[in-house]
Amino acid sequence: MTSTMSSTPRLIDDELDLLDELVPLAGRRLIELGCGNARLARALLERHPDAELTGLEVDQRQHAKNLAAPQPRLHFVAAGAQAIPFADASFDGALMLKSLHHVPQPLMAQALAEVARVLRPGGWLYASEPVFAGALNELVRLFNDEQAVRAAAQQALDDALRSGRWETAAELRFETPVQFADFADFEQRMMRPTFADHHIDDAMLAAVRERFAPHAGAQGARFTRPMHVRLLRRLA
Repeated sequence: MTSTMSSTPRLIDDELDLLDELVPLAGRRLIELGCGNARLARALLERHPDAELTGLEVDQRQHAKNLAAPQPRLHFVAAGAQAIPFADASFDGALMLKSLHHVPQPLMAQALAEVARVLRPGGWLYASEPVFAGALNELVRLFNDEQAVRAAAQQALDDALRSGRWETAAELRFETPVQFADFADFEQRMMRPTFADHHIDDAMLAAVRERFAPHAGAQGARFTRPMHVRLLRRLA
């Protein structure tokens, strides 16, 4: 098992570089659960033109945007991780990038069982989850406190390992830079995503703007987001 859980996590600009270090991607058939705008998926296929990737997304608005921007070997399906519409052993690897904690908590175990089902023996799950810490987290928790669901995601991975379907292949932490041009950019991306309604009223907006202001400068607002990666291997 690879483990780099030091007190000074590595700073990684592009998570695809880390993924490339951990698992073979060339020529693989992959699935991403909760692909969002599929930014990493598109970059992955540009880097590995013989790979194929299917992105699942439950946000209908984002799914429509994805379909409107086709790319060779990239397929989009409107579905959730708890009910993956593919046959057993269909994929070599699975990605969950900041998405496991968005699965409804009662369905997390089912989602991980589904991932195990559609992976070939020896296939892998790369689960990358944000850590509930840091300056950006302190801003976001004002309107979207994810402490409980992020802890539940880690517990679901622990439980999955005890199920006998998986073994740990690697575990590590890193930090990734996050930048916002200004508060309007932060509001659009973090406070008003298409996949969730955070019930932002004028008072909340003003409170978050006030807490955001000290981080803003001529080059915008710069943060680092701590991340926790767990790489699980599908047992035969």
